[in-house]
Amino acid sequence: MERQLEPELMEDPDQVEAYARADFSVPHNDFIERIRSFVGRPDFNGSALDLGCGPGDVTFRFARAFPSCRIDAVDGSRPMIERARASAGGLAQRIRFIHGRLPFVTLPQQNYEIIFSNSLLHHLPDPQILWRSIKTHSRPGTQVAVMDLLRPDSIETARSLVKTYAGEELDILQRDFYHSLLAAFSLEEIKAQLIRADLKLNPEQISDRHVFIKGIL
Repeated sequence: MERQLEPELMEDPDQVEAYARADFSVPHNDFIERIRSFVGRPDFNGSALDLGCGPGDVTFRFARAFPSCRIDAVDGSRPMIERARASAGGLAQRIRFIHGRLPFVTLPQQNYEIIFSNSLLHHLPDPQILWRSIKTHSRPGTQVAVMDLLRPDSIETARSLVKTYAGEELDILQRDFYHSLLAAFSLEEIKAQLIRADLKLNPEQISDRHVFIKGIL
C-alpha cells in the first residue's frame, strides 16, 4: 500500500483538545518504559530533547520517570504548545516548551544527552527532517529513542486496527488514527531512511502497529 500523506501540523482547536483529553496511557507508558530500560540511568540529571511533543503527555511521563532531568520539548503547532504549557503544573520548572518547525526551530542549546520522539515521523513529508534534526542536536554518546506507527499492508488492515484500538474513541481521533496509519512508513522504509541518514540506530517492530527505534550515537 502506498503512503498517503496527512497534514503535517495539528492546529485545529477541537483536534488539539481531543488529543489532550484522549487516553494514550498504554502506548505512552510502554514508550517510557522502553526508554527507561534503554537509558539505564534512573538518576539521569542531564538534558533531553523531545521532538514533536504535541500536548505534552509523553514529555510529562518522561519528566516523572527521570525526576532530575531537564527537557526542551518542541512542536510546530502553537495550539499544541500552548496546551502543553497549560498542563505542565509543577513540571514547568524542568520543561521548556518551544514552538517551532523542524528543521528551522532555534533551540536553547546545541546538543542533548537524550533525544526522544513519539509519533512525529509519520507527520513529516520528508522523513530526513527528523533524522537530520537528531544528528544536528546530538553529540558522541547521545541516546536516541523514537517510537512511531507502522503502515499496514492494506486499507482493510488499517480499518481493522482503528476498530480494535480506537473503536470507542471520538470520531476525530478515529479519523486521525486511520490517516496516521496510512501516512506511516514501513519497517523497511525506516531502515532505508537510517542508512541514508548514516545513523546507526536499531528499528524494531514492537506491536502490530508500532516501531521502536533506539541507539547511541
